[in-house]
Amino acid sequence: MGESSNLFSSKHKEGLLSAVSAGWFLILIGLIFAITPNLFGSILNFFQDFGIVTVPHTDIPLPAPKTPNIHTVVYSAVGLFSLIWGILEIVFLLLKFIARSPVDKKAENVSNIVFWLGTSYLISATLTETTTRTTWFLFWTEILMLIGVTLIVRALILAIRR
Repeated sequence: MGESSNLFSSKHKEGLLSAVSAGWFLILIGLIFAITPNLFGSILNFFQDFGIVTVPHTDIPLPAPKTPNIHTVVYSAVGLFSLIWGILEIVFLLLKFIARSPVDKKAENVSNIVFWLGTSYLISATLTETTTRTTWFLFWTEILMLIGVTLIVRALILAIRR
């Protein structure tokens, strides 16, 4: 009986942490829209600029903005979101340690930290007013590599803990 109440307590704590995380996510989205002038219009322009373009130095057609250098407002907003969310993920990880969450939940949090802070860095380093189609597609290949790194980080944490 004590074991099932412990399990409920653990599930209850995880549920609270999930609710806090969801709340901060919505607050952050609202904050980004509040501090970024005309973000909604910039997002609409970004998607209206999409078309099928040829990946530079190949014959491969893929969807991308036709003029990727004009969307710095969107890139900046997504970069700021990624940075702040990555920092909040660190706070969530600390809360998971306090709540004694399972290792797999902590490993997921660490991989989220790597992903969001890495994404923030890649956006600031790649997507600027000098963005070309080449750098646009380079950014996405770097994101794919970052996803690979986050999966490896998570697997290493789980392997070390087992």
